[in-house]
Amino acid sequence: MPAKFAALPGWARDDMRAAWPAFMASCGVLVKRPDWKESCTIARQVNADSDKAIRLFFETFFVPNQVVTADGASTGLVTGYYEPLLHGARKRGGPYQTPLYKVPDDLVSVDLSGIYPELKNMRLRGKLVGKKVIPYATRADIERATAVTGKELLWVDDEVEAFFLQVQGSGRVQLTDTQETVRVAYADQNGHPYKSIGRYLVDKGELTLSQASAQGIKAWIAGHPTRKDELFNANPSYVFFKEERLPDPKVGPKGALGVPLTPQRSVAIDSRFLPLGAPVFLSTTQANSEIPMQRLVMAQDTGGAIRGPIRVDYFFGFGAEAAENAGRMKQSGAVWVLLPKQAPAR
Repeated sequence: MPAKFAALPGWARDDMRAAWPAFMASCGVLVKRPDWKESCTIARQVNADSDKAIRLFFETFFVPNQVVTADGASTGLVTGYYEPLLHGARKRGGPYQTPLYKVPDDLVSVDLSGIYPELKNMRLRGKLVGKKVIPYATRADIERATAVTGKELLWVDDEVEAFFLQVQGSGRVQLTDTQETVRVAYADQNGHPYKSIGRYLVDKGELTLSQASAQGIKAWIAGHPTRKDELFNANPSYVFFKEERLPDPKVGPKGALGVPLTPQRSVAIDSRFLPLGAPVFLSTTQANSEIPMQRLVMAQDTGGAIRGPIRVDYFFGFGAEAAENAGRMKQSGAVWVLLPKQAPAR
């Protein structure tokens, strides 16, 4: 629903300079599209050090559109994610017994939009048996079977952290045998839908909704070690990784848009409803708090758990503080997507 910038809570107070590098990163991709070319080209002339100039740019060339659901709701769920640090080795041994896997050779991935344009952003994953594509193995099957044996990328020392690495989608691994730190990035997924293990524990009566944070789930696992596999297998989705160099530790991992994520200025969205790369104004509250958090962010990533028009995953960055905030982020929020004036809202 088209709105005025004056209607965006906190718009005038946000520091536009903090959002500008993330927007310019988006433009590196969006400038190739006809509806974004003009605004992204003009953006190159804007003074990046001037909050006033950046704000004027957005107010001149964009229209904020409040996102509402089909049933008229104007708020949704805002969670958080981060880039974790794990400890591992290139070879199995000692405490390093949990593998991170590369994409298996028999995983088939089909972009359905090539056959059915109406299925844009939909991808079929499975395994080819004869002339048929059948569902790929679930998490439980992968853990039990030998189908992925030999596709180990790295070995880490913590099975719980390896599971949460799959939820985050990417991370860093400090290798003790080679004394290097590498990034492990999302490469593909087994095709099964993501199921929240926090929701599983709530439905089982093991945790309350307020207790089902990352911290609460890890505490539950520590107290119920024999039920760890049961819990993990409640999520049939399984993520495969690829290794990337880490030349600059200050640069975030690449999101679905293909550009590095900017801590506290990048978010993951459902690209079926919001255009990937677009500026989004988010009005929510800080993690586990009622303190307002209202700022311009960029829709630069997607995620298996991010489903729905008002569903945002806020990227907190790397480090202990980012992990703490991301684990506790489960707030209500409203969203406005900023679209170039010549582009119709959808």
